[in-house]
Amino acid sequence: MAPEVRFILFQAIIILPFIAGSFLKSRLDDPSRIAKKLLTLNIYCLDPAIILWSIWGLSFSFSMLILPLAGLFLVTGGFASGKLLSPLLSGDSRRKSIFTISSSLANHGFTMGGFLCYLFMGERGLGLSSLFLLYFTPYTFLFIFPYSRMASAGASGRMPGIRQNLLTLQNMPLYAALSALLLHGLGIHRPVFAFPLDVLLMLSIGLYYLTLGMNFSFGRILAVKQEHFFLGLIKFIMLPLITLVIVNLFSLDHDIKTVILLESCMPAAIYSVVSAVLFDLDPEAASSMFVVNTLAFIMLVLPLLFVLMPWIH
Repeated sequence: MAPEVRFILFQAIIILPFIAGSFLKSRLDDPSRIAKKLLTLNIYCLDPAIILWSIWGLSFSFSMLILPLAGLFLVTGGFASGKLLSPLLSGDSRRKSIFTISSSLANHGFTMGGFLCYLFMGERGLGLSSLFLLYFTPYTFLFIFPYSRMASAGASGRMPGIRQNLLTLQNMPLYAALSALLLHGLGIHRPVFAFPLDVLLMLSIGLYYLTLGMNFSFGRILAVKQEHFFLGLIKFIMLPLITLVIVNLFSLDHDIKTVILLESCMPAAIYSVVSAVLFDLDPEAASSMFVVNTLAFIMLVLPLLFVLMPWIH
């Protein structure tokens, strides 16, 4: 499937399930419970299969380590920025925690950052963006999920132990990534057959955006206006400027530098909403932050990128 066709299909499975989720929300007795079950299905079954197959088939080289390290730098920098600014917010501890998570996780994948890398740099940019995204699984499941679990437990007074953070089926995507690396290390090659990767990806993304629609409320947009302002400040001003300064301190391959700069100004990620739903950290606020931050990127930041990127590239 051509990248352009794949992107159009992916946009369709973002918009249509989101609309469907919004439609179903008022017609279900307990949309939050159903959304959590759908996310659990994704994390237990679909995502592990996608991650195992895609990482197992990668070719690694030492020089490319800078890309996932740059991705890790961006998300940890976003987390630190969110943690620094969260005391200025007026919400409760759950909302402040999900603001911090939203500040950290960014849409670096194919539906946003990866596609823009392809748009500006062709297939090489798309390939490099896939390597950039390697940080995601270990960071999300070894840090963000435990943080979310502890933030939720702290609000309820029941702190989880190491076993609840590491030995849980919610970490199935992490176990899949580790299994793929083990297979690489053992020299076991990925079998050659028609694995339905595109179908699984579209189904997984569709389920994520269906649950987003089930948790989104237009009435909550103004209720979290402080979060919208500070999230935009972190995503579109602080992180891009810091990244620009740092990458210019090093002698990097021009395409690698371009990928890092593009990915540095991506909006919040859908996994911030996933974290909120799974761990009861104000899913409606998380959905509102995700939607508004994405729209701000599309309407304000993206046009600037089209103007500025020819000067950088």
